[in-house]
Amino acid sequence: MTIPHTFIQELIARADVVEIVGRYVQLKKGGANFMGLCPFHSEKSPSFSVSPTKQFYHCFGCGKSGDALRFLMDHAGMTFIEAVNDLAQQFGMQVPEDDASPQDRARAAEQKQKQATLTDVLEQACTAYKKHLRDSPRAIDYFKGRGLSGEIAKQFDLGYAPEGWRSLAGVFPRYDDPLLAESGLVITSEDDPEKRYDRFRDRVMFPIRNVKGECIGFGGRVLGDDKPKYLNSPETPVFSKGRELYGLFEARNALRDAGYALVTEGYMDVVALAQLGFPNAVATLGTACTADHLQKLFRFTDSVVFSFDGDAAGRRAARKALDGALPLATDVRSCKFLFLPAEHDPDSYIRAYGRDAFARYISEATPLSRFLIESVREGCDLNSAEGRAHLASNAKPLWSQLPEGALKRQLLGEIADLVQLNSNELTDVWAGKAIGQRSEAKSTKKYSTPYTPGKRYTPKEPPIGSDSAGRRQPASRADHATRLLLANSSGWDSLTHEDHALLCELPAPHGPLFVWLESQQHEHGPQDWEALRGRLQAQAFESLALKLMSSPVAAGAPNAADAALDREALQELRALLNLMLVDRIKQQQTEALEKAKTDPTYLEIYRELSRRLLELMAVKVG
Repeated sequence: MTIPHTFIQELIARADVVEIVGRYVQLKKGGANFMGLCPFHSEKSPSFSVSPTKQFYHCFGCGKSGDALRFLMDHAGMTFIEAVNDLAQQFGMQVPEDDASPQDRARAAEQKQKQATLTDVLEQACTAYKKHLRDSPRAIDYFKGRGLSGEIAKQFDLGYAPEGWRSLAGVFPRYDDPLLAESGLVITSEDDPEKRYDRFRDRVMFPIRNVKGECIGFGGRVLGDDKPKYLNSPETPVFSKGRELYGLFEARNALRDAGYALVTEGYMDVVALAQLGFPNAVATLGTACTADHLQKLFRFTDSVVFSFDGDAAGRRAARKALDGALPLATDVRSCKFLFLPAEHDPDSYIRAYGRDAFARYISEATPLSRFLIESVREGCDLNSAEGRAHLASNAKPLWSQLPEGALKRQLLGEIADLVQLNSNELTDVWAGKAIGQRSEAKSTKKYSTPYTPGKRYTPKEPPIGSDSAGRRQPASRADHATRLLLANSSGWDSLTHEDHALLCELPAPHGPLFVWLESQQHEHGPQDWEALRGRLQAQAFESLALKLMSSPVAAGAPNAADAALDREALQELRALLNLMLVDRIKQQQTEALEKAKTDPTYLEIYRELSRRLLELMAVKVG
């Protein structure tokens, strides 16, 4: 799906960033701008500024900034496409698609309308289940017995589905409405379509919401010992349990405050943990944690801790989660694995040993790197050549899934040490090379114009960035960062939220180009330069990208067909971004000092900026 750039510009022009941000943040007028507590980090004094004239927000504390679309992506965890659709819907605008036929657009519009209708139906059921909870002493006693307060029940919209076979007939005017079956609320008999009954009966109910807060399904738990103990909504046009996480909407702010997401195995764990002081918990819905789940979590935090039972089943579940985590384990992300004693779940552990003990347990969780090594050496006798060879065979498919970076290189060294080979020998084994076989060295020198016999030489125009005599002028840092990321777009995922904000806020044409590049990552994943070049057509910044990528400097860049940044390019990009961050913070310091003349609270902002500046200047890359 490609959305015309002109439409995005029109959409942003119509949106009022003060109104959009004001739905989530309490703002107060302060001079020409509005101020509030930053929703992206914890603070006591407001340093979050929203400008109605510039239609931009900026936090002087953590550096987060952007427009209305960027806010929906960063705060609500939406993808670029989701944010555009959400904002367009608010203004009654139809999102055009450059590469869609009229039939495809009509189908997409029909599907979108169907999804909106289904979420409305599910929301009505949620309201009814909440009302039934108030009228059911058994259900209330169950929740109280699990230590839940009325406040937590309200926060998660907990409810109760009565025992009757057709209790929803009293909620919806037409019990035979096909939407009730499509939403998963009602089951229709295959033999007799007229025979219909409620899917959820005599169960406490847990509404499942998407990142926008819309009800898309339910989880239900029996009050006694009936089977199945847990029951989820079926797959519907709005609900796919392999992609959704219970509690993510409710936990979105806590994830940023805590600095990590705690992934558990059930919705009761999530609610109980929120009650006990861990509101940053989410849960999969009866499936293994997949890459789709982690992609959603990494929109809110760079650190994930998986919590599993310590038994064999818990270990198997952790192994599946490892498979989902490996392709996303960049050098700036952290994944850990927590194994509780077999007799405990998170709820019982905290009640037995206390909140602080559980927090310590989390801090000591097993890092992804160690769990990978433990997994591949299981069942391997490292005292024998056969056992070490077995380990090497186990490690290859897991190690290969890791993205390029320092973590992957370090693990290569650790695995090589365990099998008593050096790193080059191990990669040769994995590549199937015979002993003594060596790769032929390939020339890295590139010629922009091959020699053709008999062809007359025509002098070229001085290259981009040169003066009239052809002397090359120093490239700007923005140009350099643009070149590196266009040649290796997968490097975007290795950057922090602070880096993304820095690049996307650059003046045109660089800033809009990086906003576009981020949208491409969300829509299509990493792409090589040739694919990006095709999608750049008719974009306002197309000429800049083509000039930068055709320059002699770009000719020496890493191969654009390589989907990942090599180590040297990654280090070069990191050092470059650190310099750009230092420049930006120095500018923010100047602004803070000027504003401190009339508002002393900016002195604290200045001190925070100074601390961040010292951190950046102390970083050594490489």
